Amino acid sequence: MNRLLEHTLLLFDVDGTLVYSGRRDSACFAKAYEQIYQKPFPSLDWRTFPHVTDHIIFGTCIQNHFQRAYTSEEEWRFKALYMEMLQAEREREPTAFRSVPGAVALMDSLRTRYDVQVAIATGGWREPARIKLRHVGIDPDQLVISGGNQMENREAIVKDAIRRIQQKNNRTIKRVVYIGDAAWDVTTSRNMNMGFVGIRHRGDVDVLKNLGASEVLQDFVSVSTFVESVLQAKPPFVKKI
Repeated sequence: MNRLLEHTLLLFDVDGTLVYSGRRDSACFAKAYEQIYQKPFPSLDWRTFPHVTDHIIFGTCIQNHFQRAYTSEEEWRFKALYMEMLQAEREREPTAFRSVPGAVALMDSLRTRYDVQVAIATGGWREPARIKLRHVGIDPDQLVISGGNQMENREAIVKDAIRRIQQKNNRTIKRVVYIGDAAWDVTTSRNMNMGFVGIRHRGDVDVLKNLGASEVLQDFVSVSTFVESVLQAKPPFVKKI
């Protein structure tokens, strides 16, 4: 065990952080909605929604189109079709859904070499997240996964992930570091005073640095570089204008 990481919890986002699909998964979400409700899906720009969780995105669409909350039966029906579409797209074009370089080896190394506590904290529902992770070779059964299931915001998801990992491992957590790729990941880390490591696999690292992230990587190819970034990670700062 690396003693420097002994009491650290690493929370990983999924989409854009561990796996990427060129927004094909988002398109499946919109297509499933339009097929069931025969209404136009408003936007694939998640920034236009109050919070970036599947629960809020789906709920906002239902509220705007039908002026009501969605039911548990609707959620089940929508998830079933959405996941069916995710699977079909992966069977049709499997190479379009890939891991961020080095992600699979990193997750294995963190568990076997570093024995660090790791969990998933994603705005997506847990069930689709399992499909996405399994497709690229990351075993979801080895991970605590907290998702946007009835969660209003990212902060609630992070708290749920911490609670779940504590229940499972019964180990001390003195420090939490979040690993994400988007503006809302930076904001959540700042709001919760967590260390943050950004991932921008397209190389546009300034996107997150300009939002206050101090540690931003392009990939996970070098495990030692990632670990060093975790050790140096600080809560994102508010940039002065």
